[in-house]
Amino acid sequence: MSTAVNDRCSIARSLEILGQKWSLLIVREALFGRTRFSEFRERLGVAPDVLTDRLARLVDAGILDRRSYREDGARERQEYVLTEAGQCLRPVLAALAEWGDEHRPTGYGPAVRYVETATGKPVHVAFLSSDGRPVPDTEISAVRGPGAL
Repeated sequence: MSTAVNDRCSIARSLEILGQKWSLLIVREALFGRTRFSEFRERLGVAPDVLTDRLARLVDAGILDRRSYREDGARERQEYVLTEAGQCLRPVLAALAEWGDEHRPTGYGPAVRYVETATGKPVHVAFLSSDGRPVPDTEISAVRGPGAL
């Protein structure tokens, strides 16, 4: 595929930032409330140099903000907080989780459940029509948009 096609493709542009395994897993952990390098490292088991690189890429892409903090008696450190763009990845991760639970099950059940905060009732990723009506996946077609070549 030519570079011009990839430059115009929303999926290709998104994968430039998010297409590496650790990037989406960092976003997942940030959605769970983790913000510190040590938390990401402990939870993911990722090598420090890889984690440093992925965090920097996510900051450069506007998915995470880097903020200073200092615990009593300690030196100043950085934490990583999701931006609005990072928060908007929640349905992307939910869709990946639903797909994985259905098509790559472990036998242990879902590792994460997405629920409505106020009620605790499960929610699901879905296509909605312009008037808000749910549309089954089988009734969805992908068509080229105005940015396509």
